[in-house]
Amino acid sequence: MAQNARVAPASASRGGPPGGWDCDVEEDQPGDDATALDDAATASGGDATAPDGRDTAARRPGRPRSERAEQAILQATIDAIGERGIDGVHCEDVAARAGVGKATLYRRWPGKEDLLIAAFAAMRRPLPRPRGESAREDLIALLTVVAADADDPRYAQQYALLHGAGERYPRLVARYKERVVEPRRDLVRAVLRHGIETGELREDTDVEVAMLLLSGAVMARGKHDSSPAAPGFVERAVDELLRGIAAGQPG
Repeated sequence: MAQNARVAPASASRGGPPGGWDCDVEEDQPGDDATALDDAATASGGDATAPDGRDTAARRPGRPRSERAEQAILQATIDAIGERGIDGVHCEDVAARAGVGKATLYRRWPGKEDLLIAAFAAMRRPLPRPRGESAREDLIALLTVVAADADDPRYAQQYALLHGAGERYPRLVARYKERVVEPRRDLVRAVLRHGIETGELREDTDVEVAMLLLSGAVMARGKHDSSPAAPGFVERAVDELLRGIAAGQPG
């Protein structure tokens, strides 16, 4: 990742591929991080540091300034995607919405594509760490979060935008799947493999098929039904599959 803002924009331009930035920052300005976001934080009791390292406000509990800025940028990007689509995300607009300097974007993400992936990822709830005591309980815990994402109207809208861009921006979609989707699927695969190792699941279980059946069930329900899932839906989805792959069932 670029560590300074003296970066020529990549090939992207307004309306072009989202790989690079659509604006330039010739050099890092001292006030880039001490913008409206940080001024507001300082006024509300946050911490601020002068360019020479001196504290200019008493340090109080709360998110570090860099984390506040990053969260503000991601939220601004999500808002811009929802309002204008992928092509409508421009660094000047995102920086203005977030209350940061454009150099802050350059320092954190090498290009617009990286920022878009981070914003799409930020809309997904973190998955819980499997406990390893019961494949059924771990699958229910993981898929409950997946189902909550699928039931979130904001996520559904942005997800549709991302996948609708597949033909125009195949690299963006491919990188999103590699960096966001597959690690989450890997957790489900790991739970299934652990269930096979412990004897809870049949040793001839097709892990890939089982993972797709489980994740597909909860994602498809949210995609085709805008109403929240009925209580116990995830448990029933898991149990229906486990009836077929639980140990002791015919192969």
